[in-house]
Amino acid sequence: MTRRNTPRISFIGFGEAGQAIASGLREEGIEQIAAWDILFPDAAGAKLKTAGEAMGVRLASSAADAVAETDMVIAAVTAASSLQAAESVAPHLKGNPWYLDVNSVSPGRKQATEKLLDGKARYVDVAIIAPIHPKRHKTPLLIAGPYAEGIAPLLREMEMSLKVVPGDTGKAAAIKMVRSVMIKGLEALTLECFLAAKRAGIVDEVATSMQNNYPTLNFSEMADYNIERMASHGERRAAEMEESCATLRELGIDPAMTEGTVKRQREMGRIGKGDAVRATLEDGHDAMLAAISAAKGNA
Repeated sequence: MTRRNTPRISFIGFGEAGQAIASGLREEGIEQIAAWDILFPDAAGAKLKTAGEAMGVRLASSAADAVAETDMVIAAVTAASSLQAAESVAPHLKGNPWYLDVNSVSPGRKQATEKLLDGKARYVDVAIIAPIHPKRHKTPLLIAGPYAEGIAPLLREMEMSLKVVPGDTGKAAAIKMVRSVMIKGLEALTLECFLAAKRAGIVDEVATSMQNNYPTLNFSEMADYNIERMASHGERRAAEMEESCATLRELGIDPAMTEGTVKRQREMGRIGKGDAVRATLEDGHDAMLAAISAAKGNA
C-alpha cells in the first residue's frame, strides 16, 4: 500500500497494547517501527522480543535507542510507569516528534507528563476506549490537547480510528477514567454477586431475577464476559482503577466504591494466574466461578 506519510514510530512499552498497535501498523505499510520495553533485558521479556521479531519490529537496546531519529513515540506502559517512561526518553528526543500517551492514567498525570515533555515533543493525550483486540490499531481512540487536531489527519491516514475531544490535555483521560468507574466497577460487582450466588446454589435464579428488572440485559452473558476479563487482566485493571481513584480525587470526589473495585480487580488478577482458573476461562461463568471459589477457599 502506497502512503504519502510513513512515519518512523517508536514504542515505549511493548506489552499487549503496544504489540497489537504495532502489528496493525506494520500491515498498513509502516516499515520503520522500533520498540523498547524495560522487560527486554530479563527472561520475562523473551516473549515480547519474539513477538517483535515476528512482526518485523526493530528491538531497541534502550529507551534512548528506541527514540533515535523518530517521528512519533507511542507510550504504552503500565499505569504506574507512565511518567517514568516519558522521563526515560525526554533527554533523547530530537526534532520535536509526536508523543502519543495511550496510558490509562488520570488527567493530572497526563498534564504532568505534558509539562515534562514541553519543548521536546508534541504531546497528545490518547485514551483507548475499547478492547485492543481484535481491531488493534483501529481500536477507537479519543485524543485531546493542543496537538490533537494537528496529528489527527496523519493517524487517520494510518487507518487509526479516533475522535478529537475539544479542550486541554486531560480531557480524553478524564472520559476514560470516569467511564472506567462504571465499566470496571460492573465487572467487580458481577463477580461479587455471582460468586455469592454460586456458593448459595442460586446462580440461575439470581440471573433470572435481575433480568426482570433489566430486561434488555443478559446477565448470564455479562457474567461470562466480565469474570473472564477480570481473571485475565485483573492486575492491569486494578492499576487503571487506582488512576480512576486519583481522577475522582482530582475532581473532589471520595472514590469509596472505586477503591473496592481496585481490591476486587487485584484479587482476581492474582487468582486468575492459577492454572485451575485459567483452564476455565473459555468455559463460561459456572465453570469459572467454581474454580474461583475453590481458589479463594484455598487462599
